[in-house]
Amino acid sequence: MSGFRHLGDREVAQLDRIRVVRGTFEAPDGTTFERDVVRNQEVVAIVPVLDDGATVLLVRQYRGPIDRHLLEIPAGLCDVDGEAPEATARRELIEEVGRQAGTLEQVAAYYPAAGFSDQYVRLYVADQLVEVPADRQGPEEQDMTVEEFALADLDAAIADGTLADSKTIVGLLLVRDRLRSR
Repeated sequence: MSGFRHLGDREVAQLDRIRVVRGTFEAPDGTTFERDVVRNQEVVAIVPVLDDGATVLLVRQYRGPIDRHLLEIPAGLCDVDGEAPEATARRELIEEVGRQAGTLEQVAAYYPAAGFSDQYVRLYVADQLVEVPADRQGPEEQDMTVEEFALADLDAAIADGTLADSKTIVGLLLVRDRLRSR
């Protein structure tokens, strides 16, 4: 294999949702080096596809770290002990867009910022949606709006910055290509 080894972490900060550590690693030549690492929770993200197969539901919500609203696919942290990622995805879909999925399938999983964080995102596609009461949590979700988005507009929305969130761009591109091949 690569010959790199993780030797351990020294905690720098423990916050509400993340932990910052100084990781020590060994290179193949035996030298050691350190990197600052954000240890974060796993995330699920869902592309809810409407019955027409050409439209999805997105949420517009405020994102404090960048001080602006973003148009995104529904998503949430895997922060309930013992809850499987698929169950978290089903719960988040109900909480954020008020829809229950008839089918939910994982289409990808990736590390969005592997250069400094261990956060892992699981992407799902949901269809056969049934409307149910939303169960919004937290101040950002209380202000959230749900918007229909035509997949035909995807390339233009990425190019002009309407869509600027990585999980949304990755998820919508994958699902659009998947739907085209059906």
